[in-house]
Amino acid sequence: MSIKRAGLAPLMMVLLFFLAALGGVIGDLHAQQTPPAAAPAPGQPPLTIMVVDVQALLQNSKSAKMVRQQIEQKRAEYAKEISHQEETLRQERDALQRQQSSLSADALNQKGREFQQKVNDLDRNVQSKRQSLERSNAEALEKIQEVMLKIITDIAKDRKSNLVFQRSELVLFDQNFDVTDEVLQKLDEQLPTLTVNFVAPAPSTPANAAQPAPASAQAAPKKKK
Repeated sequence: MSIKRAGLAPLMMVLLFFLAALGGVIGDLHAQQTPPAAAPAPGQPPLTIMVVDVQALLQNSKSAKMVRQQIEQKRAEYAKEISHQEETLRQERDALQRQQSSLSADALNQKGREFQQKVNDLDRNVQSKRQSLERSNAEALEKIQEVMLKIITDIAKDRKSNLVFQRSELVLFDQNFDVTDEVLQKLDEQLPTLTVNFVAPAPSTPANAAQPAPASAQAAPKKKK
C-alpha cells in the first residue's frame, strides 16, 4: 500500500499543477469577457465617495480627549467616595461580629437586617453613579458628533460628494477618498474644548421604603355634622 501511495504522489502534483494553470486561464478569459463598469446614466452626477474614520475622530480630537479626562476624574472621585463607604461597612461588620456573644438573638437579627440594608443601599449607589457617568459621557459625545456631522456635510458639498462611508464599514479603499485628517483639523478649530455636563446620580431609595398609600386606600375625611 505504501508503494502505491508513493507512486500516486507525482501524479497528484501534476494534476494540481494542471488545475492551477487551468484556473488561471479561465480567470483570464473571464476577465476578458467581463464588461466594463457601466457609466452614469445621462443626467445623473458621477459617483463621488468620501471616507471618514469616526472612531479616530472620537479618539483623537481635542474635545474628545477633554471629555475623557473629565469623565475619568469624576470616576476617580466616585471611586474614592465608594471606597470610603465600603471601609465604613467593613468596620461595622467587624463590630457586629464581636457583639454576637453579647446580643440576644432578636437584637442580633435586627442589627443584621440593618447592616444588609446599608449594603444594598451602597450597591444601588454604585449603580446610580455608573449610570450617571454613562449618560454624561453619551451626551458629551453627542455634542461632538453634531459638530462633526456638520463639518462632514460641508466638506461633502465642497467636494460634490454624494456618498460618505464610515471607515469601519470598509475593508479596502483608495486613501485619496479619506478626509479624516481634514475633518479632525476643522473639528479642533470649531470645538477645541468641551465641558461635560454631569448628570446627578439618582437618589438611592431603599427597597423596602414605605410607599404612599393609593388614594382609594386612604381614609375619607369625616363629614361635619
